[in-house]
Amino acid sequence: MRAKDVLSIAFRSVRSNMLRTVLTVLIIALGITALVVVNTAIKAIDQKFSESFSTMGANGFTIRYRDRNIRFGGGDNEIKKEKKGAKKQRTSNLSKRITKDEAEMFVKNYKFPSSKGLSVFATRNAIASYEARKTSPNVIVFGGDENYLVLNGFKIRVGRNLNQADVQSGRNVCIIGEDIAKKLFPTNTDRAVNAIIRVQNIPYRVIGVLESRGSSFGMSYDNRIITSYTNIHRQFSSGISYVIAVMTNDIKKVNAAMGEAEGVFRSVRKLATTEESNFFLDRNDSIAEKAMNSLGMISLTAVVIGFITLLGAAIGLMNIMLVAVTERTKEVGLIKALGGKKRTVISQFLLEAIIISVLGALLGIILGISLGNFFSLVISTGFVVPWNWVILAIVICSITGLLAGLYPALKAGRLNPIEALRYE
Repeated sequence: MRAKDVLSIAFRSVRSNMLRTVLTVLIIALGITALVVVNTAIKAIDQKFSESFSTMGANGFTIRYRDRNIRFGGGDNEIKKEKKGAKKQRTSNLSKRITKDEAEMFVKNYKFPSSKGLSVFATRNAIASYEARKTSPNVIVFGGDENYLVLNGFKIRVGRNLNQADVQSGRNVCIIGEDIAKKLFPTNTDRAVNAIIRVQNIPYRVIGVLESRGSSFGMSYDNRIITSYTNIHRQFSSGISYVIAVMTNDIKKVNAAMGEAEGVFRSVRKLATTEESNFFLDRNDSIAEKAMNSLGMISLTAVVIGFITLLGAAIGLMNIMLVAVTERTKEVGLIKALGGKKRTVISQFLLEAIIISVLGALLGIILGISLGNFFSLVISTGFVVPWNWVILAIVICSITGLLAGLYPALKAGRLNPIEALRYE
């Protein structure tokens, strides 16, 4: 019997048992969907991280203060009661915020060839208003210097950037994001330049409008206001901590720049040689890397769920094929009586199992990519296809069908044609 005939019989057998085929295909598709949808979503997140952090440059880093909730290693049972006072003092030291004077002193003393800038976060629920129009109370306000836009990947669409005079005087001037400009100046956003808006009921002159950057993970880059850090110090001085950004002109110099920065800032913070640094140095590209490492556990969970589902599907497929062998015993006997070989019968049943598995894989891939890209649509990334997982899904399902159909196929191939024809 020709291979074309064997394949035709296999397809006909799959269609003739439609209910069982559909149920098995759905079980297999469920496992593949779990694999593909999670990895499609993770690839979309990876793409979003790459877009977000590439604008900041891989050749840069930031200096931040340590969070107060940091753990120090060693359990509570290892800390003696008489040392509780020392521990409390150490915690306070480690959570010491970076002040304006410390940040400015670092910029003055740091001589490594690079671009340096200061920034400070003020609030994430400000209200901006102009005449009768105002925004929702979710405007983010940052303070920076003349290098803030370059170091953070922003560009001016219309107007100008902050200059040294703005920073030194701390005057009430600001740059607004595209979303705020559209809200306050709906007819013509260019009219925002030189207009007087109110931020938290404080008058500010708009000197520029940012080029749109969209949003990332629910946070809009266009819904923010940037003024000088000296102005933030005057208007929002309660409990703020400064961030220092440094960008070198060569990615190979970043490690050397970070080493020198740590030494300079330890001197600024007046730390003894035996004291632990009470600040962090973070490379821009390491932030995305750490986040993706955390997402790796989600991917691993999806793989485990997918394989468990596929194991159940393989058992179900094997049972279906065994039932098919029993139901089609006379058919097998007829094929053998007409000269069909054992190899032909085995090939037919194996092909049926593989066809069902691959159909399940294809359905799972379509569902997985569709659901995964629905998530990518939410976070505003392009259409993504995890080709490695698509190919792997097809390979896994083919192997699953091969293994699940092997025993039933061998059982069918061993049937005696005379006994099979007499089977009731």
